[in-house]
Amino acid sequence: MSARTPAEVLAASRRRTSVTKRQRVFGTLQHMLDEGEQITFRELARRARVSTWLVYADGVRRHVQAAIDKQDAGPVRARSNGEIASSASLKADLAMAHEEIRALRDKCERLQSGMRHNLGQQLDQITQRPLAERITELTDANRKLEAELAELRPLKKKARALEADLAAARTSLRQMIRDTNQGDKA
Repeated sequence: MSARTPAEVLAASRRRTSVTKRQRVFGTLQHMLDEGEQITFRELARRARVSTWLVYADGVRRHVQAAIDKQDAGPVRARSNGEIASSASLKADLAMAHEEIRALRDKCERLQSGMRHNLGQQLDQITQRPLAERITELTDANRKLEAELAELRPLKKKARALEADLAAARTSLRQMIRDTNQGDKA
């Protein structure tokens, strides 16, 4: 018997590790099948504590895919109460749940939109009330000023007439003063 080289020892060690890991994957796969747990490549790799590359490797992938197909075709044990449901039934339930979620989201959006609209109207009413009161005050003041102006219009005409009379009186007074001053000089 000859001594093995370090490369041969390393290769043998890697083969043993590979066999051990593959056995761990197959054991975990069988356990998940027996328990009725949903099998995925990622979950199997996580539970077997191996890389996802290994569960996709030749010789392993075929067994994992067969287990997934078996689960899809056969009944699945629900975890909550132990009832058996088919994969198609679970998919239908999931589709109905998605539809219900979509409907609830739409309803939520409609309700939020309605609330925003109502809140906007309430804010408009709150801010419009003081404005309406101020408009009423200004309208009343405007009416009073228009009434006063209506009373002053005849007085304005009278004042113009009086100003014209005063201007005429001044002019005639100046003329009289000139005439008087010229009469004294002569």
